[in-house]
Amino acid sequence: MSRGFSSSYRIRLLAALVLAGFGVVGGQLLRLHIFDRAARLAEINRARHEVVIERARRGDIFDAHGDTLATSRTKVALAIDPWALDDLLAAEKKEPRRELLRLAEQEKRVTLAGLLGMPVAALEKYYTPVTRDPRPDENVDSHNLTSEGRVKVRFVKFNEGVEESLYTRLTDGKNYPQADKKTSTPTPPAGLVGARYSVRTYPQGQLAAHVVGFINKDEQPVTGVESFADFYLRGADGWRESDKDGRGRELAQFRTREAPAADGYSVVLSLDAAVQHMVEQELTQVATKFQPQKATIIVSDAHTGFILALANWPTFDLNNYNAPNPAGERALRNVAVADYLEPGSTFKIVASSGALNEGLVSPQTRFDCSLAEVMYNGKSRALPKEDHVFAAPLSVAEIISHSSNKGAAQLGMLLGEERLYGYARAFGFGETTGLPRIYPETPGLLANWKKWSGSDITRIPMGHTVAATPLQIHMAMGVIASGGELLRPQLVREVRDAAGVAIYNFGRDVRHRAISETTARTMAQMLMGVVSSEGTAPDAAIPGFEVAGKTGTTQKLVDGQYSSTHHVASFVGFFPASRPAVVISVIVDDGHPPGGGTAYGRLVAAPSFKRLGEQLISYLDIKPVSASATPGLFALEGGRR
Repeated sequence: MSRGFSSSYRIRLLAALVLAGFGVVGGQLLRLHIFDRAARLAEINRARHEVVIERARRGDIFDAHGDTLATSRTKVALAIDPWALDDLLAAEKKEPRRELLRLAEQEKRVTLAGLLGMPVAALEKYYTPVTRDPRPDENVDSHNLTSEGRVKVRFVKFNEGVEESLYTRLTDGKNYPQADKKTSTPTPPAGLVGARYSVRTYPQGQLAAHVVGFINKDEQPVTGVESFADFYLRGADGWRESDKDGRGRELAQFRTREAPAADGYSVVLSLDAAVQHMVEQELTQVATKFQPQKATIIVSDAHTGFILALANWPTFDLNNYNAPNPAGERALRNVAVADYLEPGSTFKIVASSGALNEGLVSPQTRFDCSLAEVMYNGKSRALPKEDHVFAAPLSVAEIISHSSNKGAAQLGMLLGEERLYGYARAFGFGETTGLPRIYPETPGLLANWKKWSGSDITRIPMGHTVAATPLQIHMAMGVIASGGELLRPQLVREVRDAAGVAIYNFGRDVRHRAISETTARTMAQMLMGVVSSEGTAPDAAIPGFEVAGKTGTTQKLVDGQYSSTHHVASFVGFFPASRPAVVISVIVDDGHPPGGGTAYGRLVAAPSFKRLGEQLISYLDIKPVSASATPGLFALEGGRR
């Protein structure tokens, strides 16, 4: 009886325990599937559902011949899960196998360090479990907390980015020892993960740095074509919605919606990398010899206005734009369009062109350039000083070739304030050039003629009390080289889609006609006298070629006063004069000749023009113009056409 009771009791107890177990399971099922269903589904969706962003590839920037100036490369940022190795070893209870795993993992670390080219000791720290204090607003699952209540950091980045080829080697098990001596399957390091991203690189380094521009660390375009053409270059990111498994791998069969990425367009510039290299080499020589504060050289196509090269000194490396630079932030500044200066004698082409174009003078018309003052509008006006004394009257051609300040002033007074101002604007002064906004461009300074002082009519014709950027001065000379038209300076030749097909082309863009074609030809012939043995810049002459140009030497304003020791020297010209091919401007700010003395344009800038011109003759295959094709200087007359 006792045995039966005992057996019956035990059966009932066992039955009760089984029923209780089913009750607990049932209660859990009710809690999971009914009471907590919404919260659990949301948690599962958060864990499994993902929206994957597919980054668009940024378009490339090419020079005129297809050389790459900017491109995007895919790199892989590497991270390690410090807990993955510990979890792997902790799960293995058999000491011999655990020891084998430990040794194998150590060998993997050595191999990984070797592939990355870093010491093993530097890699070891990333395998140490990392913790941090949770944020007050952070909802952290308990299994992600240590016994001290700190959050386990599962992924620690240890490399900013490696190439795809190296990442393949890092994740290829063939490069690592066997995880288990009993198997023949090698495995990569536990917890090694990679995230792909695109990085902008500039294969040519500092070449055309101020034109190309750069992308900052936040992947935002800052300056240059990178900024101006960002709409074409950046493309459109794609995305897809899908689920992932417990290991974080995408389950492609559960994709719901997706939009493919559209890669950015590429931009082809008018810049010629070879010409740009010549210009930057010349700037380096100028900087070394004359130690200027800054300098600019611009080369453009005389017929179209397209820029073949534009460089400033100091400059910087596009791949390391934020690296320490002796010039500081000045190195990032595109002084060709952002800084202005008094153009000085290069501005004399405005008054002389205007007087010729209005039919007021001819190249042979003479002016007394020994006078101290002249009458103008019933008042005596003091003429500016000269560097040289001219005893005999000078013709208009000689005023240009000898760079007479008094002669330029008298040409300006012939025109009068309103017409002189009108021609200055026609040559592009006092307004931006229309260059693509690769850098904030200043319009310079040119006051309305109604606001001029009594002496301005004698000073503005020689390039004083007016300010312009190096590019404005360059394009003003381009008016004469182009046959009298003010051309819009351009940098972009075409835009290509991701397949390399041109979708838009840019051509010659005329802003307006400034002077007649006949006047432009007359001016070109007169400007040839500047590089003659009697002119101000014989050092700019290129044997066998017609060179037309103008020197400029301007005193800088220092503490509100014109300095006798600080100058801006320039030479702006083109060749061949009767069939222009290229326009070249060399502007050197505050240069210091090695032997001392004044940094005249003929001394500091003209030789650079000649050296560049000689290189361009062979590279661009510029042909000389025969003497029979060149009209006599004094056979040409100015006037409206």
